[in-house]
Amino acid sequence: MSNVALIAGATGLVGSSLLDQLLNSDRYSKVISLQRGQTTVNHPKLVTIQTDFANLDELILPAVTDVFCCLGTTIKKAGSKEQFKKVDYSFPLALAHCAAKAGAAHFLIVTAMGANASSFIFYNKVKGEVEEQLAAFKGISIISVLRPSLLLGKRAEKRAGESIGIILAEGLNSIFKAGLGIQAKDVAKAMYILAKDPKHTGIAYYSSNQLKEIAASA
Repeated sequence: MSNVALIAGATGLVGSSLLDQLLNSDRYSKVISLQRGQTTVNHPKLVTIQTDFANLDELILPAVTDVFCCLGTTIKKAGSKEQFKKVDYSFPLALAHCAAKAGAAHFLIVTAMGANASSFIFYNKVKGEVEEQLAAFKGISIISVLRPSLLLGKRAEKRAGESIGIILAEGLNSIFKAGLGIQAKDVAKAMYILAKDPKHTGIAYYSSNQLKEIAASA
């Protein structure tokens, strides 16, 4: 059976880098990208499905092998906490159910360092809640949760306040090499490596430092 990858969030910082790797990999005969708008990428292996993520339960997918969830937003971009939670909680869980129906063996998701359902920080709390739900989900045999710290890289859009954090993180990284941030391309690389050669069954969590090590091992 040929391997088929499914990616959601392919236009984001991690997703765009991951999409390139998936398309250039011999592992996958087809890469399906779920996205709201038209694709700007042209590749013979790429199948783009314009998707209303609010109605993922109505989506009928072909058989897939690995599902990569790179969905994420900010409260400012989403417009409210409620809309943020839809993108970062409801949509990933709906995607996991779609993946299970499509026969996926492995579900990989990017959450965040500090994810904790009991956190007083709304962002961390939502990320922790989606992790809790995935931990209880029995529809997919392997689930990999990637918890990167501050994502470094050039975004198509600027996020207020984040650019300052990136400059500080990159500066401190170069001085202390303490790993306060992680390149988005390294998260994408680690995600691909984990899909190609999973080290576990059930659910496993990967810290930012572990992701750096995995990416460097390639």
